[in-house]
Amino acid sequence: MASTELADLQRRLKALEDENAQLKALGMADQTGRRRAETALAESEERYRTLFNSIDEGFCIIEFLDGPHGPLSDYIHVEANPAYTQHAGIPDVVGQKVREMVPGEADGWVELYGSVLRTGRPIRFERELIATGRYLELAAFRVEPASRKQVAVLFQDITARKRTEQELQRLNETLEARVVAAIAERNVLADIVEGTDAFVQVVDSNFRWLAINGASAREFHRIYGILPKVGDNMLKLLEGQPEHRDAVRAVWSRALAGEAFVEIAEFGQPGRSRRFYEMRFNCLRDGSGQLLGAYQFSYDVTDRLKEQERLREAEEALRQSQKMEAVGQLTGGIAHDFNNLLTGIIGSLELLQTRLGQGRVKDIDRYVTAAQGAAKRAAALTHRLLAFSRRQTLDPRPTDLNRLVMGMEELIRRTVGPEITLEVVAAGGLWPTLIDASQLENALLNLCINARDAMPGGGRLTIETANRWLDAHGAGERDLEPGQYVSLCVTDTGAGMTADVIERAFDPFFTTKPIGQGTGLGLSMVYGFVRQSGGQVRIYSEVGQGTTMCLYLPRHYAKEADRPSASATRTAPRPQASHTILIVDDEPSIRMLLTDALEEIGFNVLEAHDGPTGLNILQSDATIDLLVTDVGLPGGMNGRQLADAARTTRPALKVLFITGYAENAIIGNGQLAPDMQVLTKPFVVETLASRVLDMIRDGTGRS
Repeated sequence: MASTELADLQRRLKALEDENAQLKALGMADQTGRRRAETALAESEERYRTLFNSIDEGFCIIEFLDGPHGPLSDYIHVEANPAYTQHAGIPDVVGQKVREMVPGEADGWVELYGSVLRTGRPIRFERELIATGRYLELAAFRVEPASRKQVAVLFQDITARKRTEQELQRLNETLEARVVAAIAERNVLADIVEGTDAFVQVVDSNFRWLAINGASAREFHRIYGILPKVGDNMLKLLEGQPEHRDAVRAVWSRALAGEAFVEIAEFGQPGRSRRFYEMRFNCLRDGSGQLLGAYQFSYDVTDRLKEQERLREAEEALRQSQKMEAVGQLTGGIAHDFNNLLTGIIGSLELLQTRLGQGRVKDIDRYVTAAQGAAKRAAALTHRLLAFSRRQTLDPRPTDLNRLVMGMEELIRRTVGPEITLEVVAAGGLWPTLIDASQLENALLNLCINARDAMPGGGRLTIETANRWLDAHGAGERDLEPGQYVSLCVTDTGAGMTADVIERAFDPFFTTKPIGQGTGLGLSMVYGFVRQSGGQVRIYSEVGQGTTMCLYLPRHYAKEADRPSASATRTAPRPQASHTILIVDDEPSIRMLLTDALEEIGFNVLEAHDGPTGLNILQSDATIDLLVTDVGLPGGMNGRQLADAARTTRPALKVLFITGYAENAIIGNGQLAPDMQVLTKPFVVETLASRVLDMIRDGTGRS
């Protein structure tokens, strides 16, 4: 509020007051003059009121009066314009006394305005009206004559300006401290950057150093033999080492193009110590985002990489040790079981030989039965071992898992017993899978038996099929390739498994069952079979809640195969034959047994002990209707190679492979050529005879 504004307001008020006085004096002269004076007086008062109400600033007239604190110790508002409330924040002040309005700060206001009333000197000041929290700029002057005991006050709200001034004052007061703190912070950061083991460099877009710490400069000197400093151009410093210059330009150019990246690389002269560095590059920008250059934080990670390599070697040694431990456990278990079985076989044969030598043939059947039983159990054990090692001979065919599960439902229900509720959830539109159905049936039955044993007090057993489309993440979690799979899950509500039991569940001979109640090969056999079939097994379990065993099998895009009836094959009559069969096997005892068995039913039999000998016979003019060959043969030619070579001259030759395990070279990833079949060792003579007769007859039989 300017002094000229206050003076102008005083002048205009004085003129209005003088005019009113004159008009009042004229009004006393005569009746006519009095009416004119009253009209003029009303007009003057209207001008006064208009002026009073139109002022933007707050304006009031206060009149002093005697109060409880003494003469002229209080004042009352006799006039106030509308802007008073806007600026002071107190409404309806006309008629209010200051000691009633703001009792806590009335003394101060009375003292200020009382001085104006007593001396007649106008004042201008700034003061906070504490009651409303507003800062006011005020001007006050006495209304003449002094006998009226009135003071006029003109004021405006300057709270916003005052607070700005106070904030500016506070900033000014703390500016020095903030400058000192900023410098100290910068010095601390500079000390940290300079003292760190990290190599820090900052360059502009022309490869000129804007900053480089001591560690980086010393390392640069150690590698390249040149000590750089701020302002140097790194490419010019390396002009004499073009191969290093080009490498430095290539990596820094990426960062100067705006790329942020991390790279590990080896640097150094061939004749000097070469070290590995982890380099973190980023771009340097100004406040507006404009690219100014790039910076790099590098660390010597040579020792870390060596330690990681040492740790990797130690882990590999540990894995090898664990493999050897597993092999030891496996061979120990095999030796134990086979010793028991061989004892039964050898003992029975010895007693059989003794009784025959004595001419006592009455009870020899029981020794034959005992030897055959032990031999069959040995065959079953080797079958489980081959399944675990994923080298069993499989007969994969397109299979509908829903049909397979439904066909086994009654068998599983009888196996688990009435205390366990069986539920089968079959997915609609289930995809087929290429699998050996009989082996999958064995695997499913094995899982259901394990689930039953986990629920001795009864519970719920759920078998569920589903289509699964595994993306890269889901397939990675299951150690599979991304794609479409069919899942077969068996869930129980039993005791569940701990994490360490889950980790060892597929180990051979590992079992949580009491001694004598489990071989420990069940799950390892399931795992090996599923993995050999291109699938995966996963265990999901929670102690006290139950376990879910899920088999994931690849989707097959052909229709389900029609399987011939096994019973029909077994019951087919055995016609006499007069065909010629070539047997190729390096084991004389097997050749003898095969020859005797086939000659027994009327076949002519030729023998060869290795592949080349067998091929010579096949390339002769001899009539040969069927080749029966072992897979693994000496002489540099295996059974599959022999069969392929023979078919170059005998394209219609039928071939029966006999093998103890499946080799990719023989079965061709599960697919055999027409008129080729596989028979797995060990086998009984009856099975061999049936298979040979089927192949000789029409080649369609398959057990």
